[in-house]
Amino acid sequence: MDRLQGKRAIVTGAGSGIGRASAKLFAAEGAAVMVIDKAPPTVEETASEIKAAGGRAIAVAADAGAETDVQGFIQKAVKELGGIDVIFANAGISGGLVPLFEQSVEFWREILRVNLIGPFLAIRHGAPIMVKEGKGSIICTASVAALRANAGGHPYSASKAGVISLVQTTASTLTGTGVRVNAICPGLIETGMTKPIFERAREHGSEAKIGQLNPLQRAGQPEEIAAMALFLASDEGAYVNGQAIAVDGGLSCTHPFARMRR
Repeated sequence: MDRLQGKRAIVTGAGSGIGRASAKLFAAEGAAVMVIDKAPPTVEETASEIKAAGGRAIAVAADAGAETDVQGFIQKAVKELGGIDVIFANAGISGGLVPLFEQSVEFWREILRVNLIGPFLAIRHGAPIMVKEGKGSIICTASVAALRANAGGHPYSASKAGVISLVQTTASTLTGTGVRVNAICPGLIETGMTKPIFERAREHGSEAKIGQLNPLQRAGQPEEIAAMALFLASDEGAYVNGQAIAVDGGLSCTHPFARMRR
């Protein structure tokens, strides 16, 4: 349990779901983790769980899409952790499924601010620190909604497609620095963001149908995304760079079709 031994990591959106699962796994694997979320109680809870398990965590309430906040927690990480080896820019919002012609510019702007500008800010202020040290791993949460239609709303999907492009162009820009930049594209994962989908299915007795379009015929869990984040954060992923890796039960590998359930 030492795949991140001695590393210093930042995880945004760490108050629940994928962010919390990843922060806990990073800490269990030896990293000192700064956990970031807008909601103080949830991020404090994440840090408390890490500490209770014997890990090291610092909780910071901050908006991952606000530049002053990002500058603040990057500086705090350097001061209190001594540097930064891993940034998991995971914070995001869905915006729900608002009909296209009812979407406002403000609606789009807020989703892009958090989902796309947020990762950019993490890179803008965090990567220079890594470049000075000649190493580092930046991981951004994209989505299968960035790869195909019908996996999310319009602004959400567009923002996540932007994340993939950001990762690719940044990896190219950082050529020769030793800093890697990758994206994870989760499929349907049971988190706070997707909670309404799961609750609605349970209310209608159709929970067994969740995830039926992917070959594994089930939804994923935050820990399964955290496992990929751990790989990309660790030295085991040292030759993976500029990639958008789908962790979706196989959903993006095929055109969905009706099939008999086993």
